[in-house]
Amino acid sequence: MTIATFDDIRGLLACLPGPDADAIAAAEARDRRLTKPPGSLGRLERVAVWLAGWQGRDPPRIERIRIAIFAANHGVAARGVSAFPAEVTGQMVANFGAGGAAINQLAALAGAELAVVPLELDRPTRDFCEAPAMTEAEVCAAFEAGLGAAADADLACVGEMGIGNTTAAAALGAALFGGAGRDWAGPGAGLDADGVARKADAIDRALALHGDRLADPLAALACLGGREIAAMAGAMLGCRVKRVPVILDGFVNCAAAAVLKRLDGGALDHCLAGHLSAEPAAARMLDRLGMGRRGRPLLDLGMRLGEASGAAAAALLVKAAVATHAGMATFAEAGVADGAGP
Repeated sequence: MTIATFDDIRGLLACLPGPDADAIAAAEARDRRLTKPPGSLGRLERVAVWLAGWQGRDPPRIERIRIAIFAANHGVAARGVSAFPAEVTGQMVANFGAGGAAINQLAALAGAELAVVPLELDRPTRDFCEAPAMTEAEVCAAFEAGLGAAADADLACVGEMGIGNTTAAAALGAALFGGAGRDWAGPGAGLDADGVARKADAIDRALALHGDRLADPLAALACLGGREIAAMAGAMLGCRVKRVPVILDGFVNCAAAAVLKRLDGGALDHCLAGHLSAEPAAARMLDRLGMGRRGRPLLDLGMRLGEASGAAAAALLVKAAVATHAGMATFAEAGVADGAGP
């Protein structure tokens, strides 16, 4: 698929497939026959049914997990909004390649494929306090880079690396859902209180500068986002087109998801929230995505690393859901009375 304009993105969103109703019905029927009291595996049961619906088969399979990490640099980082210098982005990409990062260990544990996609690391986005971070063409190029990154998997996890990207994510949160910089800015990778204040001020400056343009979610992405955020949105949408279920990661990843959510209220139906990030605004972001109290994330471990680490940890629970759903015997197979009575 070629993405050259924002209208190309809107065109994909206009014809989104839904889950397979027959597979859902089959998974629910199988669950009722398994050797356990109804509902006794809690959310694992619902996860298995959700997976079956999006894969279009029961039992679902989880033989190929793809973790896609997108990396990019942000011009706003020069304003002192991060605890780390911008060169760390490239250094961490090298660390991913050498197998030394947390995500490498979690991917190996989950039996997942790991793809790392650097996006013009030598060309940061513009400082969004002075100009739009990206042009429409730059957003579309990054979006297209993400489209096929995980769309051939049984399950996808999407993540990022980019110094300064919690500032971009917080700015997008404010633009898409309302509020000021102080409502969305947090410590990110370890900012002190003065640093968080600088971050909030930068966000407020950007909101004032770009004004009415921010009413369009794609224009907001261009004004305030980053290449890795656009690519993650592309990956999520590419997975939806192919009906590949997705586990969302943390705050920055959810900001990418928020762009799709604002464009189409059902655009994230194929996604589960993997974990609740420790970033202070993460719970607010999940609430706005409809994944808060009712669709609560699978894990709440106080994680805030990014790089799809929370999603990868949650993938282990999804594997548990598939293993129990597909591997357990039915009452008939095991010769166990099902308790239904005469």
